[in-house]
Amino acid sequence: MKIIGITGGIGSGKSVISAELRKAGYPVYDTDAEAKRLIVFAPEVRAKVEQLLGKDVFSGNTYLTARVAERVFADRALLHQLNAIVHPAVRLDIEQQVQHVQKPFFFVESAILFESGFDSLCDFTVCVTAPEEERIRRVIARDHTDIDSVRARLRAQADHADQADLVVCNDGKTSLSELAGQIVRTFNHS
Repeated sequence: MKIIGITGGIGSGKSVISAELRKAGYPVYDTDAEAKRLIVFAPEVRAKVEQLLGKDVFSGNTYLTARVAERVFADRALLHQLNAIVHPAVRLDIEQQVQHVQKPFFFVESAILFESGFDSLCDFTVCVTAPEEERIRRVIARDHTDIDSVRARLRAQADHADQADLVVCNDGKTSLSELAGQIVRTFNHS
C-alpha cells in the first residue's frame, strides 16, 4: 500500500478531488476534519486544548474554530503551541488508520501537508493547483466573502508545487474523475 499526500492552496480543489477518490473507493484521511474530531473527542487532546485556550473554545461537542482562529492568528506563539498539541495526535491517528487499510492507496488530504510534517508519512505527494482567478471565484462562491479577503488568504499560503511529486491542475476543463484517475495511474506503477 502507498500513502499519498494531497495538498493545495485555498480554492485549488484538493477537497473535491479527494471526494472523487472516495467515490472511486479509496480511503482519504481529511486532516482538517479529523483534527477537529480529535480535539473534541480525544480526551487528552481536548484537555490540552482547554488548558491552552480555555474551555470557552468549546460549546458542548462543538469546537468553536472562529473563536480559536481569532486568538491563534493574533498570536503566532499560541498557534505553534496549538499545533504542537494537534499535529502529533493527527499523525498518530493517521499511523493507526493506515494499519487497517486493505486498498492499494491511502490518501492524506492536508492544506498544511509540508508545514505539519505529514508529508514524511507519505510515499508520494500531490499538489493540486488552479489558476488564481478560478481559485478566487471558487472561494467567493463557497465562503460568500469579498475578493480582497480571498486575495489576502492566497498571499498567506505557501505554494508547494515545487515540493510535490505530482502537480495536478484543476482548472475546471478536465473532469474531476479524470484528475483523480491521473493521480491513481501515476502512482500505480511507482
